[in-house]
Amino acid sequence: MTSTTDVRSHAEPSRPAPSRRAGWTALRPLVLRLHFYAGILIAPFLLVAACTGLLYAASFQIEQVVYRHELTAPAGGTHIPLTEQVAAAREAHPEGKVAALRPAPEPGQTTRVLLDVPGLPESTQLAVFVDPSTGQVRGTLESYGSSGALPVRAWISSLHRTLHLGEPGRIYSELAASWLWVVGVGGLVLWLARRRRTGRRLRDLVTPDRTVKGPRRLLSWHGSVGVWAVLGLLFLSATGLTWSKYAGENVEELRAALGWATPAISVSAGDHASHAAPTGHHHAAASDVGVDRVAQAGAGKGLSGPLEIVWPGGPGEPYLVKEIDKTAPTRLDQVAVDPASGAVTAELRFADYPPAAKLARWGIDGHMGLLFGLANQILLAALAVGVITLIVLGYRMWWRRCPSRGFGRPYPRGGWRQVRWGVLAPLAVLVVAAGYFLPLMGVSLAAFLVLDGLLGLRSRTAG
Repeated sequence: MTSTTDVRSHAEPSRPAPSRRAGWTALRPLVLRLHFYAGILIAPFLLVAACTGLLYAASFQIEQVVYRHELTAPAGGTHIPLTEQVAAAREAHPEGKVAALRPAPEPGQTTRVLLDVPGLPESTQLAVFVDPSTGQVRGTLESYGSSGALPVRAWISSLHRTLHLGEPGRIYSELAASWLWVVGVGGLVLWLARRRRTGRRLRDLVTPDRTVKGPRRLLSWHGSVGVWAVLGLLFLSATGLTWSKYAGENVEELRAALGWATPAISVSAGDHASHAAPTGHHHAAASDVGVDRVAQAGAGKGLSGPLEIVWPGGPGEPYLVKEIDKTAPTRLDQVAVDPASGAVTAELRFADYPPAAKLARWGIDGHMGLLFGLANQILLAALAVGVITLIVLGYRMWWRRCPSRGFGRPYPRGGWRQVRWGVLAPLAVLVVAAGYFLPLMGVSLAAFLVLDGLLGLRSRTAG
């Protein structure tokens, strides 16, 4: 006679624990779930960043059209001295103190005199546009940051970076930049693995399959667009993080520790203290040689336009003459000029920058659309359109995963249990390190894991 225990043992065999596997077979469910949830939850932030980035890519042309009167002037045969152009700006706005001067770089363009005026926001100066041939002031606008963005471009830039929400708004852009590379790399790995599994040709990876229908067609387009965009997404993520609040501080500390920081021109105020009368803040002393001599001193060292001449910041400090051409080939040399004698007292050549500092400079300028001019802006616009396309296709695939056309079910949890400890342990260390270096990604990932764990516990309890 068979015992009750024997019957139960045959009727309800115990389920063996899932065996841990190595290689892609074990990792695929984990990557698939991470890519799915990162795409679903972070995509709204990426969508906003892509839309505002698309607008920013066109902001340079918008600026040229909107402020054409201020930025241009009738091309004249000769230019009046820079000193007279500065005097015209100061006469129009005596409340300001001269901070810098950007001589007209080409015929038909105006000279920009930058004034420090009380009451302007941080990093903002008053730009007075002067006709270099006549000294006529053609207009006045606020100028933001080292790029000299005028109000319309500054507004678009702030929309892209902070949604005009200030410091809290920076969280959105940092969160998007922190997760962008994770979504991009995860998607690329899944797409390449699909090629191995299905035996697709390399050509089929970069071009959508038009012979399939339904969800497979959506996936084909999503994967192909992603392959074309992934390098650009990694670039935008890496360079975007340099402006971020939390990860940006870690980037700066890492660059400083490795000696990759951008060098500054070596100037000691004491080197010039012995020269005649001291200069008041932003004002030239009686013995000042004048801005025209300063510009000539810079030209004598090979500096050419577009230039920015920065006024002495205090007693005994020099003028700085800086090249500000950020298009390739980059021209960013600068020299310090003694205001009393007009002699060059220090030089800093872009060619002498550490390689990492050069790459950082090129990366930031590429992100801003400056490095390759119009071609750079077109590429950024194409990347923004690519991100928008990927997000729309991703949400569409999510929607179609449910037969009732409702929101699609997530991929099953628990994939990490199938990964061998020899693979899982270093992977966990890598994730923790990335989360520490990119705090917003780490916090959001931890929140997701806690929430996912609680939902799993509730489902098991309910079952």
